[in-house]
Amino acid sequence: QVQLVESGGGLVQAGDSLTLSCAASGRAFASSAVGWFRQAPGKEREFVVGISWSGGTMYYADSVKGRFTVSRDNTKYSVSLQMNDLKPEDTAVYYCAVVTRRLYTNNEADYEYWGQGTQVTVSS
Repeated sequence: QVQLVESGGGLVQAGDSLTLSCAASGRAFASSAVGWFRQAPGKEREFVVGISWSGGTMYYADSVKGRFTVSRDNTKYSVSLQMNDLKPEDTAVYYCAVVTRRLYTNNEADYEYWGQGTQVTVSS
């Protein structure tokens, strides 16, 4: 069992930065891949980035590549998402999720545990 709690969302202006955090509990976290997803109003939830269990491999959606950076600290049971140069189209509820295997997937149906989400709003 893994429990996830996201934090760090807020209201920012275009071009600003935010760092989202995902705090996890449960021993399975340290051997599991993590994904960040987001859901904008009226849209389906979409994959943002995945990070492998060790943090050695990451995969970014094209829409955030070069602007977002994911990292994890298994000793602290946490994952961070550094978001730079934010754009209005980044406005969404951001979720972290865990799949209990070592490599991430961009398919949300594969993820077994989800946080409650944190709102990010970027004004133009």
